[in-house]
Parts: sequence; C-alpha cells; structure tokens
Amino acid sequence: MEEETHDTGDTNAVKRSKGIYLLPNLFTTAGLFAGFYAIVAAMGGRFEPAAIAVFIAMIMDGLDGRVARLTNTQSDFGKEYDSLADMVSFGLAPALVVYVWSLSTLGKIGWLAAFVYAAAAALRLARFNTRIGSVDKRYFQGLASPAAAGLVAGLVWMCDDYGLNGKELAIAAFIATVAAGILMVSNIHYLSFKDLDLKNKVPFIAIVLVMVVFVVISLSPPQILFMVFLIYAFSGPASALYRLYKKRQAHDIPPPDMS
Repeated sequence: MEEETHDTGDTNAVKRSKGIYLLPNLFTTAGLFAGFYAIVAAMGGRFEPAAIAVFIAMIMDGLDGRVARLTNTQSDFGKEYDSLADMVSFGLAPALVVYVWSLSTLGKIGWLAAFVYAAAAALRLARFNTRIGSVDKRYFQGLASPAAAGLVAGLVWMCDDYGLNGKELAIAAFIATVAAGILMVSNIHYLSFKDLDLKNKVPFIAIVLVMVVFVVISLSPPQILFMVFLIYAFSGPASALYRLYKKRQAHDIPPPDMS
C-alpha cells in the first residue's frame, strides 16, 4: 500500500495518508472478474464463454503491470493483489473449467488432476514472487501460469468449437491438465519476452507484422490460440533437450592431436 508523507513544517507533526493507485488495479480487478466469470460460466455448461473469459483475464494481466510501469504507479499492494487475482484467473478458473467440461467423468482421478494443476499454479506464483529481482528477466523458470491457463482453456475452447464432447476426451484433458501443472513447477526455462521495448520507436514493418498476427488469429481464434500456447509449452522442453544434446556433443569431441 502506498503511503504519502506531507511536511507541515513541524518535524514532530507528520500527516500520513494511505491509498492505492486506481488505474493499474482496475485492470487487475477486471482480470479477477473475468476469471470468476469463467468459473460461473463453466458451472452453467457454457464452456466457450468460460474459455474466452480466461483469455480476457490474460489480456488484463498483461496490461496492469505495463500500465503501472508506464504511469509509475507500481506498489507492493498492486503486486500482492495481482498475484491473488492470477491465482483465481490462471489457477482455479482453468482447473474448474476443464474439470466441469471433461475431468468430472474420471471421478476421483479427475478432480485430483484438476487439483494438481491448481496447486502447481499456486506454487509457481509463490516461487515467482520470492525470486523477483534475483533471476534473469529474459526467462521464466517453469511455464508461466497465464500460458498454462491458455493451454488448458484453449483446449476446451477448440474442442467446444468443433462440437466435441469433453466427456469423450477425458484422457486427453487429463494429460493436458497434469502436463501443464508439471511444467509450471519445473525448472525448464521459457522466454519471457520482457525485454521487448514498447516505449521506443519501432520499424514500420513491426506494425505490419502486428496487424498480420491479429488477422491470422481472427481467422480461427480457438484453433490458433491453442496451437500458439501448445507450441510455447513445448518450446521449453525442446530447448532444454537441445542444450543437453549440444552439451553432450561438446564432451564427446576428442581433444586435438598435439603430436
């Protein structure tokens, strides 16, 4: 919570007023509302709006931090509030949406899979918060919770768009949910894209590329978004295996012949 001190001229009399920054926390609240709505929509059997709400929460989560930095309204309160909102939007909401959509048919195994995902999201957020400032900002350690939510919610949205019954895809939903949870708490590194500079000028072609991205997504949002997050989820393990392969290859190279 932000505190402001006003000097009245008397060093013994200090007036303090407490408050919070409204603008960034509005975006956080909007993301929290979207996550809560996703749960309510899934309980009513409306899986498409439930999945879309998770993606809206993702957009709000991306905006609140950037707005806070651009307007210099960052605060400890905002960070804590954002973390709690993320737990609802990217931890509980995707877990409950996929559970109601598909995993409920598996009985105890189904709700345990949903719990594994929710618990992994909580652990992922706690680890992230305790390591801020001590890790390379270019990379995430483990799959970020919004990306994991995009993978799970994207699966639900895509299958619902094709008219597929979630009850018949319980095994696939189980694998996707548990895999997303495991990747969140793993030590695999993912690109964070936080080194992108949005404040300075960019080449004209960058604007064209952004426009092309929007056009491609608009062609088929459920399929395109699911594929994007699926590829991103696989990019971490693929990069780790490639680095391991290169490391072993380097060790296998014999030393040069000095004779």
